[in-house]
Amino acid sequence: MIVATPVTEEGQSAHAWGRAHWVGVADVRDGDVADWTVHEVRWDESHDAGTHGSHHARVVRFLKEQGVEAVVVDHMGEGMARMLHTMGIPILAASPGDARESILAATAR
Repeated sequence: MIVATPVTEEGQSAHAWGRAHWVGVADVRDGDVADWTVHEVRWDESHDAGTHGSHHARVVRFLKEQGVEAVVVDHMGEGMARMLHTMGIPILAASPGDARESILAATAR
């Protein structure tokens, strides 16, 4: 399962999805992270640069390019949550600390 989560520069769980600067993408197999890549998406910078629709389109493009099947996060705006629901991408609860551990905990539930 390909899972995305907002991360800090240090690899910790970050607070918000739509204003994330970095997003970690994990390939979770057999209860472990088989592959981990951190992308500098800069959504914190681009969030207010245009309309909500253009921002959501950037996020959708990223999710599709990465093949994301679930998002692990502790905060997301209502519009973004609706968009992910429409895409059939579940939103799983994040936990503080190491972002990879947060993904493993969320996908194990």
